[in-house]
Order: sequence, then C-alpha cells, then structure tokens
Amino acid sequence: MDDWQQNWWKILEKTASDVENVIDDIGAVVELFTDEIEETIEDFAEQLQDSFFSDIDRFIEDFFETVIDVSIETEVIIFDDLDYLDNLDYFSEELDFSGIYKEKPNLDKNPACIGCKHYHGRVYNGNLLVCGMHPYGWTDDNCPDWENK
Repeated sequence: MDDWQQNWWKILEKTASDVENVIDDIGAVVELFTDEIEETIEDFAEQLQDSFFSDIDRFIEDFFETVIDVSIETEVIIFDDLDYLDNLDYFSEELDFSGIYKEKPNLDKNPACIGCKHYHGRVYNGNLLVCGMHPYGWTDDNCPDWENK
C-alpha cells in the first residue's frame, strides 16, 4: 500500500511543480507584453509631443505674423478713417434703432427655429434676421444646425 501512496505524492508534487512553471511562464509573458506596451506608448507620446509642439510653434509664428500684418493694415485704415470723425453728427443721424424689434418663431413662421439656441429673431427695418447660419430661416421643420437652448 505504501507504493501507491508514494506514487500519488510524486504525481501531486509533479503537478504542483508543472502548475508553478506555467504560472511563472505566464508571468514572464505578461511582463514582456507590458514592457512592449509601455515602450510603444512612450514612443507614441514622444512622437505626439514632438509634432504637437512643432505645430503649436508654427501656429504661434503664423498668428503673430498675421497680427503684425493686420495691425499694420488696420493702422493705415484707422488713420484713413479718422477724417470721418470730424463730423460726428453724420453718424448720429444715420443710426435709427426705432425699427428694431424681436419676433418669436411659431408653427406658421420658422417652425424649425422653435427652441433653438441660435435663433436671433430681430427685425431690422422690416427685415427679419433668423440666425447667423440661415439668415432667412430654414425651409422645413428639420434644421441641420438646430441646438436646444
């Protein structure tokens, strides 16, 4: 009887050893996988950072070039337009805000605009400005630019 018990313990020890080896192998594979993933993420982050900062630098340079160009052009325009400021009565006579009022959308007029956050609805001298995207309104009930208030 002693023989089968010894065989059973040997088999049990061998199985435990094999399971331990499998677990060690799985751990090594997982560690290798995580190392490769970490390296890939680091490479990606480095490439992203390099391209991001170069794009930002280029954007800032373009922005300042544009600002400088625009400020030079604007300065010329401002000095040219200062001649009109000599006669301020000209401006005050032209501005008449009495014809401006607000009109709400309804089912008969601009139904696609009901509840839209872009709806402007001001009437200027008899002309309704519905919104910036569709100054005359949308033709049916489903405006593609509609957003809830």
